Amino acid sequence: MSEVLLVEATEELQSLAAGLEDAGFHVTACPLGEAGDHLSDGDLVDVLLLSLIDEPDPMAVRDLLRVERLSPRSAVLAIVRSEQLATLDPTLALDDFIVLPASHEEVSSRMQRELRHKAADETSDQIRCGDLTIDQASYKVFLGNRSIDLTFKEYELIRFMALNQDKVCTREMLLSRVWGYDFYGGGRTVDVHIRRLRSKIEDRGHTFIETVRNVGYRLHAGYSVPVTPP
Repeated sequence: MSEVLLVEATEELQSLAAGLEDAGFHVTACPLGEAGDHLSDGDLVDVLLLSLIDEPDPMAVRDLLRVERLSPRSAVLAIVRSEQLATLDPTLALDDFIVLPASHEEVSSRMQRELRHKAADETSDQIRCGDLTIDQASYKVFLGNRSIDLTFKEYELIRFMALNQDKVCTREMLLSRVWGYDFYGGGRTVDVHIRRLRSKIEDRGHTFIETVRNVGYRLHAGYSVPVTPP
């Protein structure tokens, strides 16, 4: 049975919690101020379901979603209203969000999908992105058959981007997921590591990392560039 921590469970969400229980989940409800204790106490949380409909304190939300608090196996979903989508913080470490009104069947389906993705990420040793291969068992990266020498942070950075390939990763998102919220180096740190990564994994025949101006970066499968003879 999957354990769900429903944070900021308003009266409006009580029927949703009951429906998830009927669907086979075990739901624990708590206010935002107590959620960190559940995670810190080592309680197994498969799904963190965070309600943002009453607009809780943004700093408390960010603190709860600090990467070191959560197990890599935990799926994190937010519950929002449609009018909140335009102002939803894109740097929050969310796997998905649910727009009310939503049935417990839809919420259950989305949670199960994210849990399958998490399980697949854990069991798959290799992540492929075009000619680039990240071997999670050996912590090695290959371009074709050539091994690429990376630092640990460079490896963690390329691994996270590969798990989210074709998606835009903001500098804030990369800082929170790779360095953690307690790191204060700023976006410049990300830029420096991206530049070093490019120098190691890209060549005249391959391009992998795209700069999204004023936002961040996107990893894609790359392409082979025909080399014109001199």
